[in-house]
Order: sequence, then C-alpha cells, then structure tokens
Amino acid sequence: MPFGVDEAGKGPALGSMFAAAIHCEDPAVLPDGIRDSKRLSPERREELAATLRGDDRIAIGVAEITPARIDDPETDMNSLAVAAHATAIEGALADRARDASADEQFSGLCDACDTDADRFARRVADACSLEALTVDARHGADDESPLVGAASIVAKVERDSHVAALADEYGPVGSGYPGDSTTREFLADYVDEHGNLPPFARASWSTCEDALAAAEQTGLEQF
Repeated sequence: MPFGVDEAGKGPALGSMFAAAIHCEDPAVLPDGIRDSKRLSPERREELAATLRGDDRIAIGVAEITPARIDDPETDMNSLAVAAHATAIEGALADRARDASADEQFSGLCDACDTDADRFARRVADACSLEALTVDARHGADDESPLVGAASIVAKVERDSHVAALADEYGPVGSGYPGDSTTREFLADYVDEHGNLPPFARASWSTCEDALAAAEQTGLEQF
C-alpha cells in the first residue's frame, strides 16, 4: 500500500485529536522498529518520527481536530475521524497528486475508526478531494502494516507534543484521558479555581461535565 493512515487522541477529555498519513513508493525505506505506537516508548516514538520526517522519500500529512470541532453538536467522533484521515491523506499526497499522470491511481490503508471497517474506508475515500483514490480500512492495521504503524507513530508524537505544550502553559494535565487521575485532578482544580472548564477541554465529554457538576454541587453545599 503506498500510504497508511492512523489517528491518536480520539478518546481523551482534553486536547485535540490528530491523524497522520505516511506515503512512500517503497515501504522498505521505512526505518527498522516500526510498529503500533502504543508498543513503543515515548523516546523511541520521537526517534522514529524524526527519522521519518528527515527522509525526503517519505511524505507526511497531519490533521488536527480541535476540541471546538469535537464539541460541535452537529458532528460525531466517527465523522471527525473520517475528516482527519482524509485531510492527512491529502496532505501526504499533495505533491505527488499534483505531478501525477492522468491514469495514476492512489491506494492505501487506514486503521479503521468505525466498527464497520468497510464503511469507514468508503467515507474516507468520499471525503478526499483527490481523484483516482482507493482506500481500504482494517481494525488493527497499525500492527499489520508498517505504513500504518509509521502513521500511528507520527500521530502519537503530534498528540504528545500538543499535550506537553498544554502542560507547559497550564501545569500538569496528565495524558488527557478520563482514566488518568492527574487529568481528573487537574480538571477539578481548574474548575474550582476558575468556575469553568479550561479552553482545551472537550466540554461535551462526561468527564468534563462531571467536573462542572461536582464544582456546582460543592458551591451549593457552601450555602
């Protein structure tokens, strides 16, 4: 497959979701050690991402979906994942598509973000502005395909860098995931101090709604 796509940050209560697409003519040029980003240490992910970005035989596209878009009641996470994958693909293939011959076909594999992998593939293909594009999607593709594994690494490094920047500005925010005690403590403290959610929170997430409700209840109990 000439390109692979994956996302990072679909489930957190804080921060953006990212998708990355990796395109290269020969997957053999990918660095050794590529696998699903969750199976790698943060340091190794950063090393591999830097190697991928430093190789001019490899094209990379990245898309960011902000909390504001995630909280939009007119959309849903599956639709946003489709949009992110499509935007990342367009970014990775932009130069190649511009120089492509009329009969050149583009094909690739996405890690499916929908219970129905075929439906996800069709939606991503439909969302792409590129013509002559064939998209496949499979669950667990980041383990099976080196290109999707490489995309998962780039997406995760983008997400980690985003969270690190938030922590630099706001203090320890944890991973942003609902199960992270540091994240829950940060939310509770922030709401207690400011009376509202931080600007990078996904306000529609139950974790954030619960933090607001708890602060409101505490305020009522003080009267």
